[in-house]
Amino acid sequence: MTKTAELLPGTLDMLILKAVSLKPLHGYGVLLRIKQISGEALDIPQGSLYPALYRLEHQELIAAEWAQSDNNRKAKFYTLTPAGRRRLKEETASWNRLAVAMSAALSATSEEV
Repeated sequence: MTKTAELLPGTLDMLILKAVSLKPLHGYGVLLRIKQISGEALDIPQGSLYPALYRLEHQELIAAEWAQSDNNRKAKFYTLTPAGRRRLKEETASWNRLAVAMSAALSATSEEV
């Protein structure tokens, strides 16, 4: 059984941008894709997702278009805009720098101090 991880503040937007960068997705599809690409470790509540989608659309980082979902329902599908692609690239680089720094800090031993 996989344990879910707690989402760090400020990371939901980056995860949404990553999810929709892979292919256009409707809201629930974004939830499923984040869960999938995180190895089932991240489970985003719908109450957090939809305000974030609205915010990212308002910031013109994602674009939305109505279309038919797999179950023949009308759904809003999200895609990454050029500005969203730039933001995702910046956020990814920043996150990777932080991950390297945290890894170095957490693996320090008393002999190194």
